[in-house]
Amino acid sequence: MRGRNSSRAPRWWVGLGVLMLGACGSSPPQRPVVAASPPAATAAPAPTPYAVPLAFVARPALPPPSPVIPGPAVAPAIAARFPEPAISFATPAFEPGRTAYTTNDELRAILHGLERSGVDSAPRTDVAVLPLGTSQSGLPIEALAFTRTPVAAPPAPAPPASDASAPAPSVAAAARRPAVVLIAGQHGDEPAGSEALIVIAQELAAGRLDSVLDQVDVYLLPRANPDGAALGQRGAADGSDVNRDHLLLRTPEAQAQAQLVRDVAPVVVLDLHEYAVDAGFAAKFGGVQRFDALLDTATVANLRPFVARAAEEWFRAPLAASLGAAGFSTEWYYTLAADPADRKVSMGSVSPRIGRNADGIKNAVSLLVETRGRGIGRTDFKRRVDVDVVAVRSVLGNAAAHAGDLVKLRQFVERDIVAGACQGEAVIEAAPTPSEHALAMLDPNTGAIRPVTVAWDSALELRVLKSRPRPCGYWLAASESDAVRRLRLLGVEVQQLEEAGEVRGETYREIGRDPPAAAGDDSPRLRVQTAPVLLDVVAGGYYVSLEQPLANLAIAALEPESPAGYAANGVIGGVVAEARVLDRPRMRMVGLP
Repeated sequence: MRGRNSSRAPRWWVGLGVLMLGACGSSPPQRPVVAASPPAATAAPAPTPYAVPLAFVARPALPPPSPVIPGPAVAPAIAARFPEPAISFATPAFEPGRTAYTTNDELRAILHGLERSGVDSAPRTDVAVLPLGTSQSGLPIEALAFTRTPVAAPPAPAPPASDASAPAPSVAAAARRPAVVLIAGQHGDEPAGSEALIVIAQELAAGRLDSVLDQVDVYLLPRANPDGAALGQRGAADGSDVNRDHLLLRTPEAQAQAQLVRDVAPVVVLDLHEYAVDAGFAAKFGGVQRFDALLDTATVANLRPFVARAAEEWFRAPLAASLGAAGFSTEWYYTLAADPADRKVSMGSVSPRIGRNADGIKNAVSLLVETRGRGIGRTDFKRRVDVDVVAVRSVLGNAAAHAGDLVKLRQFVERDIVAGACQGEAVIEAAPTPSEHALAMLDPNTGAIRPVTVAWDSALELRVLKSRPRPCGYWLAASESDAVRRLRLLGVEVQQLEEAGEVRGETYREIGRDPPAAAGDDSPRLRVQTAPVLLDVVAGGYYVSLEQPLANLAIAALEPESPAGYAANGVIGGVVAEARVLDRPRMRMVGLP
């Protein structure tokens, strides 16, 4: 595996370089996918303001913040496993005698206090607060950008010769300096990541990470759910889970993140969370969770194999090594079923509506760090923040070291996706692969490490549950302007038909609905049949071509049987309002601004 200072490229990257010298349409080796038995039946556009915000009813102002509740008592043998680091952080939460976390007002004052123009500094670094929107209760959602003057962009590749009318693919990562997006606070009861991003912002502003800014721009969203932080609760003001909303975009908090990622087109996204320390492990296994951090990358259907490999070899593996060198323990991210009788352990969700998965099919290297913290109050808070600070430094350092390679990777992957329209298979739904895993836990009395072999759903190899031939695109009825707005906010290119015409396609017919597939998943599941037709389309309807870099994101949203499909969730007014298009349309169309 390639570390930050290694000069030798891994074999897969050499192979990618060879492929990039060949035809753009050639497909890289696929990540292993095991077909279920029996098989199932048949670059972001240039930044533009999101002119028509999605509908959302503002909630009343939040009540005053509640005091931080102390965590449960911890056995001395367990506490000894997590000593406080000999380090100081200059943030409000660590002021002497402080028991509360940094408030929203304090955070906003810090972000605005770091703003500056880089005109009079060398090297020039602009620090700017980016307003992304407001929360359900009206609180500002803001990011902090550390940017330098971009280099000249190479020309965008030409449209495929077979269809000169198709829009040119947008290789957004090549049009600006490569960017890294750091996100924290999607869940309001997970404060360590927000505090760590304050520390990182201070270090960037002070010039202590100039070697990073020499290569990449950095965007920090330190509190993605300010209402949840003010209330001390996981969800947003209405209780909804922001991190389960990155495809449907029902909440203004998820919309704000989508806007940031769309406009910045990052090559790397890091999402900071905290995992629940108990969550049923003591009752089911008689042990206490022992890891300082759980790590993961995007695990979702249609993720490009080279993106997955870059995430693992350039980032996750070196990140685990960096945390280990700092004295912190790590493991793959995992969760436990809420059912007391279910002892299966899963490597997180494979749904495209999860933030890390949505970013993966936006062709970014997407990373997750979950520190040991939810449910224990301020216990080990300094250690938890330190874990996140070490993690962010590692990710930023490796992003800088691989900046040029990440841009080339993004260009290659986007061209390959564009060339893959109208051919091959598209996975509609996938599932983890059952296996076993030796999971280390702590004895609750002695603190000794005790390995437990568990039934383990591995997300490193996905089973295909449903797939269909990849269409050329999707038709949407003229009534589906709400779905179009959401797609555009995600960065998906949508065209509007200016004239009527005919095109070969497939319609959907709903044959049933199933309850959500898993606990915590509120999405109903549709079952549909497809039928070949000659589609009569009229002016005013919409066409979502798969000859675009975000084609796999469009598939996740528009296939009715997708885990977060728009039709199943009421964003589209039923399956009769959309269809699969199997030939490139020849009608006159105009791209939406």
